[in-house]
Amino acid sequence: MSIAVDKISVLNESTSLGAFCRDRLSPLARSDQRRWGEVYVRGLVTVPGRKSIRRICDTVVGTRVDQCLQQFVNQSTWQWEPVRRNLAEHVSEAIAPRAWVVRDAVFPKNGANSVGVDSRYVPAAGRTLNCQVGLTVMLAGGSVGVPVNWRLLLPRSWDDDERRRGRAHVPAAQRHRPRWQVLLEAVEEMRHNWGLAPAPVLADVSDQQDVEPLLWALEERGLGYLLRVGQHVPVPPARTSSGRACTVGELAVLAVRPAARTLNWQIRTAARAAASRFVASPVSRDAEPARYGNVRMARRHQPARHLLAQWTVGRNRPKETWLTNLNVARLPQLIDLVGLDGLAAEHLGRMQDDVGLRHFEGRSYRGWHHHVTLASLAYAYRLGRELRESREDLAMRPYA
Repeated sequence: MSIAVDKISVLNESTSLGAFCRDRLSPLARSDQRRWGEVYVRGLVTVPGRKSIRRICDTVVGTRVDQCLQQFVNQSTWQWEPVRRNLAEHVSEAIAPRAWVVRDAVFPKNGANSVGVDSRYVPAAGRTLNCQVGLTVMLAGGSVGVPVNWRLLLPRSWDDDERRRGRAHVPAAQRHRPRWQVLLEAVEEMRHNWGLAPAPVLADVSDQQDVEPLLWALEERGLGYLLRVGQHVPVPPARTSSGRACTVGELAVLAVRPAARTLNWQIRTAARAAASRFVASPVSRDAEPARYGNVRMARRHQPARHLLAQWTVGRNRPKETWLTNLNVARLPQLIDLVGLDGLAAEHLGRMQDDVGLRHFEGRSYRGWHHHVTLASLAYAYRLGRELRESREDLAMRPYA
């Protein structure tokens, strides 16, 4: 492999992409790994259309070394965590993120042997797909959203299928777990292992019936959150007149009554003078948290929980609902955070084709993590370049 690496003369160290890769891939101990990493990132940034390993080699290197690049991505033992931490520190310094946005990334697949693939219902697509699903934590602020941490969500069907696990080289410790536990693990890695200053955690859990485990876990760690929840979710200990636990949707309807304690904010747009109304209302919590699996939620003083509901003018039911422990007295800032979730979703969608996030051809657990890590680097570079060009264009306009 080292002989092939020496032939890569196209990588001009004076280019900004070369400098970016040298900095971001510096945690890799071996020089050949750093150089192959740059080849792959450069291909994800520059190759048009589908970014297969063969096309990357043909375009970037100009010689057939696809077996070497395939080995680097899928079989090499380099650790992705230090590279992700390096990227997260770089992005945090550049944008001072206002939120850690948790999103799911869907990778449609053919066949049944790619790591973690299964047939499952995908809410964003509105249908069942044969796919992999990854969970990513994105640093978001201003107009920027960059994924810096990743987890592969393994379905239950992979837990006892030793044949598929062996072929995909899935570590023995990696099993199906509730999504909230995977989310918490990723956030804790960023907070403790990487030493990042935490920002409010934004996540869409509207397809979950029981959100209490995640709420208690975030509160116990002193983390702020803004979680999009389904209106069917029960909110104990609040009860209806019949004794049934109130749902989020029912509490939202009660919150808009004149007698309720609420905060209101009107969204004004060019299309409509008052397109949306946001209402914040306090929510009680159970006095004694439950045990969730092996996780015992400690009882301590926690910030107040609130329900945040968005109402479309003329409707009798809320459009969206969230639970939060952030300060609702600053409702405009809270609504701005809601917008960051959509911003992150937009950037993740752009990554699918812009830097080939969904073009990964390998089947191994290690290869999947290598690919999403290098795709995150490629997108961070591309986004930074776009922002620089935009500022330069703005600076030149007075002289045009």
